[in-house]
Amino acid sequence: MNRRTPGRPSETPAVTAAQIDYSGAVYGSLLAASVVVGAGSLGSFPRLELVLLLLCTGVVFWAAHVFSRLFGARMVHHLSWEVVRRACAEERPIIQAAIPPAVAVAISPILGLDVKGAAWLALGVALAGQVGWATVAASRAGASRRLMLLAGVINLLLGSVIVVFKVALQH
Repeated sequence: MNRRTPGRPSETPAVTAAQIDYSGAVYGSLLAASVVVGAGSLGSFPRLELVLLLLCTGVVFWAAHVFSRLFGARMVHHLSWEVVRRACAEERPIIQAAIPPAVAVAISPILGLDVKGAAWLALGVALAGQVGWATVAASRAGASRRLMLLAGVINLLLGSVIVVFKVALQH
């Protein structure tokens, strides 16, 4: 929840932990889960390709969000390096959400998982991140335990749709 002064987008004081907008992390986790589901036909180095696909997709979506933040609502406002830096930082959770599933794929050989198992592990990690970030966001926003639970359940249901697609596409 970024606090902005009307007419002066993104030129705000430093954001405290209680003001951090976790929607990018929730979105990035769902995006990572979608990448894992959509990565059905990987080439000769499937683990490396999945890791790179997760990280590169996170970076591309981060850049798209930064661009839309900077130019969507700010076309009439002056852009400075500080405004650009702040927009990059505010959208950073999208990239951060791709890292845990990518690490899960990278360490999957240590766990004795084949490529299919690595994909399932990455999907589980991405969905756990999505539910976790949604719950943290609700908590930091001062939501009641009931609303925090609801945020977690709704995100679990959204993630379950991704799992259903993965199962359906594999058969």
